Amino acid sequence: MTSHPHGKAEHARSVAGHAAAVAELLQPLRSLERTETLPLTQALGRGLVDHVTAPISLPPFANSQMDGYAVRSGDLSGAGADLSIVPPVPAGSSPQPLAPGTAAPIMTGAMIPEGADAVVPIEKAEPDRFPEPGPDGAVNWNGAVKLPATAPGTYVRAAGSDIAAGERALAAGTCLGPAQLGLLAALGIPEVTVYKAATVLLVTTGDEVVDPGRDLPPGKIYDSNGTLLEAAMKQAGLTVRRTAISTDNPAELLALLRAGSRRADLIVTTGGVSKGAYEVVRQAMADQPVEFLHVAMQPGGPQGIGTFDGVPFLGFPGNPVSCLVSFEMFLRPALSAFLGAPAPRLPLRARLDQPLASPAHKHQIRRGSLQPDGTVKLEGGEGSHLMHALAGSNVLVHVPAGVTELAAGDEVEVWML
Repeated sequence: MTSHPHGKAEHARSVAGHAAAVAELLQPLRSLERTETLPLTQALGRGLVDHVTAPISLPPFANSQMDGYAVRSGDLSGAGADLSIVPPVPAGSSPQPLAPGTAAPIMTGAMIPEGADAVVPIEKAEPDRFPEPGPDGAVNWNGAVKLPATAPGTYVRAAGSDIAAGERALAAGTCLGPAQLGLLAALGIPEVTVYKAATVLLVTTGDEVVDPGRDLPPGKIYDSNGTLLEAAMKQAGLTVRRTAISTDNPAELLALLRAGSRRADLIVTTGGVSKGAYEVVRQAMADQPVEFLHVAMQPGGPQGIGTFDGVPFLGFPGNPVSCLVSFEMFLRPALSAFLGAPAPRLPLRARLDQPLASPAHKHQIRRGSLQPDGTVKLEGGEGSHLMHALAGSNVLVHVPAGVTELAAGDEVEVWML
């Protein structure tokens, strides 16, 4: 690994600095006015507003982990014993106390009778099966069973062994996935207060861009940014409204924004934020409190941030990889922090399967595929137009500013996509 901690960097905002600016811009999304209470079936993918405390213990009572016999372990010292069989304990029933010298057939999940402190699995009993039903369907439970010595607590799920009543079940800000919703249901909680999904107005710009499915004249390209970002945003829990593709006419872009911004919590545009001669977003925002700047990041350096008619605004670059990286680095983390959804990307460590070079003063994000052996294979080069390489990737590979060279085998941070 080669680093250059010294030396003069180009004038650009750091990745962390821009992430903080985006977070500040989107802080109002966390308002308690933007919450709602939903049944669990409608809360998937939302973020919790408040901590949830367990109203009951899980399990709420000691129960059997196996089909077998509930016993008093003291009755089975040494080589075990022959015990009289008493009526069975099916799941959902409230059993009678277990008398000394007896064993109660018990089913998985059934309540442990008072006095019992262990369960012997049916496979270890003699006989090793429960009686078969008779012609009338009834089971004759009379008789005795030989059981081996068993320690107290064997195959018993203690009350509260998962969570005790009064403990915190889920923290505020938790993204509600299937496991979290299942826990709430197990606790008997039918509904939950969550943050409302934010609505984003998504606008693709450029005279060179046409919708997929239309003829492709010379010099034109199909719009991939709209589909790419809409999918990423919907996957992150946003409600997305798209406009028609804007030309490079600032008046047309302003009309599209004003028509759609009244019902949006956030505006995101792609393209038109660099320093070229036809940067329509920069031109359209001339009278708005919007800053256009360069972030020390590759790809995705040119960025716009501010408000349009009071609505938070983010301007992403026009190259497809750049706009997705911008979303992953700035917008998605802010949504995770303020709305609890989507769940944040968990950073992993992987070893490069090849060397790479990176600009000294930029945080470089490369696309890669995490391999079963824990190495990461880079997909494509540094170019921000390489959609095929992006589609073949499952991670973003991070090379921090100041690191210029990494060798094969060096560790890098990766984010799973």
